[in-house]
Amino acid sequence: MSAVNETKFNPDVFLLTGIPGKEDVHLWISIPFCLVYVISIVGNSIILFIIKTDPSLHDPMYIFLSMLAITDLGISISTIPTILGIYLFNSREISLNACFTQLFFIHFLAKIESSMLLMMAFDRFIAICNPLRYASILTLPRIAKMGLVFVLRGVAVALPFPFLLKRFQYCRANVLSHSYCLHQDIMKLACADIAVNNIYGLFITLITVWLDSLLIFLSYVMILKTVLSITSHTECLRALNTCVSHLCAVLVFYMPEFSLTVTHRFWKGSSPLLQILLGYIYLLGPPLINPIVYSVKSKHLRARIIKVSSACDTGDEKMLHLFHPGPLHPRPDELLISIQWRKLLTGSKAWSNGIGAVLTSW
Repeated sequence: MSAVNETKFNPDVFLLTGIPGKEDVHLWISIPFCLVYVISIVGNSIILFIIKTDPSLHDPMYIFLSMLAITDLGISISTIPTILGIYLFNSREISLNACFTQLFFIHFLAKIESSMLLMMAFDRFIAICNPLRYASILTLPRIAKMGLVFVLRGVAVALPFPFLLKRFQYCRANVLSHSYCLHQDIMKLACADIAVNNIYGLFITLITVWLDSLLIFLSYVMILKTVLSITSHTECLRALNTCVSHLCAVLVFYMPEFSLTVTHRFWKGSSPLLQILLGYIYLLGPPLINPIVYSVKSKHLRARIIKVSSACDTGDEKMLHLFHPGPLHPRPDELLISIQWRKLLTGSKAWSNGIGAVLTSW
């Protein structure tokens, strides 16, 4: 019995992993990660700010987009400390409680992201298949209730993960295979039967991510059926074009999610490097790609971003008219926000001018 006890213990920390075998170039690897985080955070923040300040964008489609942007910001912020900590400062240790907290937010926000994509698919379904009732179905109170239900669902399914892991003792090999904490990664280190964790994790994946993806697929089957019944070829293409951004967001999120689930649970002999790359694409891909895709494909957002980029060289008064086209004398807090954003955009003038040139070319 004592021999068994010596092989089991509760470690105070887990050790996170960057890219194995590339420790000597971790500092260089941190550069693209920093760029990804900057673009993700700035891009999603600009989308949120533009939607908030432009009354013409206060319709259901852009409200759902703002919810998606908030979720993407949360995912980026929840992974920054550990990922950049490893590559910039070689800080691999993370306490159990910090690890469990991070994995809760990662799983919670991933479920919210899936829910947002489902709501956006519902929005496109109503807009194309039942356009006359679009405004009456997707009212602001109903959107708020839908968002609250999906947030509660995310909390309900993610909250048991830390408690299921806390009951375990962990073997001496307390090295995780990622630079952040995931339930399916930590449970492999337990010196006990993990059948309950496996079943629960698979069950949650089926009733959230897989169910959401199935409903999204069915909504697009109905959308395609409606679009193909349109006699005008131009109108048919116009209707499909409104779905391109959402389809890109769906593919960017679900393909790495499904691949990561399969490699973790069923493909035991998969390459560790493959799992690491899929993990980074799964967590960093959507926050990076979504604002770019929606900025390019949405004419209203594109026009506003081009105006923002061209306004970097102007004074406070023009910025005031840009962000507040209605009242000439906004509230002091709105004026402060406008000035702060002008300073941010002015400081990154070269970047925003480049983005404006790209968007203009589209």
